[in-house]
Amino acid sequence: MADNPLFLFFTMTEKFSDHLSATGAYPQKFVLNLAQHDTYLRDVALFNAGRQRPLDPALHMGIRIEIDAASPGVMVASDGTQVLLLG
Repeated sequence: MADNPLFLFFTMTEKFSDHLSATGAYPQKFVLNLAQHDTYLRDVALFNAGRQRPLDPALHMGIRIEIDAASPGVMVASDGTQVLLLG
């Protein structure tokens, strides 16, 4: 995974936006492995710096984030399809 600041955060935002545009529905959830979750928490902290209303790190764009050590990192679409976040 790229170690660029906010890379994972913006990738998740892009997948969410693409899904919403294509289906008109919100995805069910994001599933991150432990390393991805650590990166996401770093990204949220960077994004929140200086914001008056910080983002909730348990949600991304209102979608819950689940942690699964065995996950490759996916967005679970509204129909249950798993979309890889990276790769």
